[in-house]
Amino acid sequence: MKIHEYQAKALLSEFGILVPEGKVAATPAEAGKIAAELGGRVAIKAQVYAGGRGKAGGIKVANTPEEAEKLAGQIIGTRLITHQTPPEGVPVSKVLVEKTVDIKRELYLSIIIDNVRRMPVMMASEAGGMDIEEVARVNPGKILRVYIDQAAGFQAFQGRKLAYGMNLSPAQVQPATYLMTNLYRLFQAKDCSLAEINPLVVTADGELLALDAKLNFDDNALFRHSDIEQLHDPEQEDPVEVRANRLGIKNYIKMDGNIGCMVNGAGLAMAVMDLIIQAGGSPANFLDIGTVNNPDRVVSAFKVFTTDPAVKAILVNIFGGVTRVDVIAQGIVEAHKQMDIRLPLVVRLAGTNVDEGKRILAESKIDFIKATDFHDAAHKAVAIAKRS
Repeated sequence: MKIHEYQAKALLSEFGILVPEGKVAATPAEAGKIAAELGGRVAIKAQVYAGGRGKAGGIKVANTPEEAEKLAGQIIGTRLITHQTPPEGVPVSKVLVEKTVDIKRELYLSIIIDNVRRMPVMMASEAGGMDIEEVARVNPGKILRVYIDQAAGFQAFQGRKLAYGMNLSPAQVQPATYLMTNLYRLFQAKDCSLAEINPLVVTADGELLALDAKLNFDDNALFRHSDIEQLHDPEQEDPVEVRANRLGIKNYIKMDGNIGCMVNGAGLAMAVMDLIIQAGGSPANFLDIGTVNNPDRVVSAFKVFTTDPAVKAILVNIFGGVTRVDVIAQGIVEAHKQMDIRLPLVVRLAGTNVDEGKRILAESKIDFIKATDFHDAAHKAVAIAKRS
């Protein structure tokens, strides 16, 4: 789960990390009022779940409260398009109005989970700013890394290593280590999957300040953090994914194809998507329905498919182990009873209670295309989607 920059900075501040003085505004008038409170010269920053805002015109500097109100009016209510957004962009309903900072240097600092080593890794670079991805690609040696043992926690010597590696002055090493320690405390306490400060700036006074911040959270840990869950802004997410989540379909990711896929098991789901592409088609989603013996989950999946205007055909590919095929079949029948589903349907069933599942579908009089295996299912789904 993602949150906005202003929300991330509030959490950083809570954990003892310095951030610029600022407030969020939902209207141009509010932005002008905040700018007056902050002394006039401010940065107006679009609040969206995407990077690259500066290059896309989502960050502007105002010298007066009147200019702040004018610039905020140019941003609020628009759709911002960056290299990290869909082609149609994402809506901007708020801006962060911040007092400008006299910047001496821009650094980079983040924590992510290294899935290979199965431990957090803190990364730092003296080359912070908008083009950190390009730095990582062209000059990976500029990106410093330390791995954090979760039993021991982040150690001071690791902070010193990164601080000296970023060419901070001796007087700045201890404050930098303190900041890194606090960032890891936040990362661990809130079950983050990403904690990024880019840029982490050195001001003209020598202070270390989080000029921008991004926090992502482990969805599977949100039951422990109701306060964090309430920060989520569904307006920033794909509406089909939002609907899927509300219907209890957690393992759903929207893609840009036209074949809706319902599969049990992440590995099988990825294999089916590969086969669809190999057959000349394109999947509309990743959907691992999981180990489910509840027809309602199947009905919910069909509700998601019918929400997505891009879907031209549905492929159900079930290999039942703990999952019972007859329950899946009951769900398909129930979905057709509840909804007027006119999308072509390709079904491949195998595994536990498969004969009963096939009988249920056969007696339902639902119009569907049978597939013998998942290769056959993929090719038939691609063919019917092209015809549709």
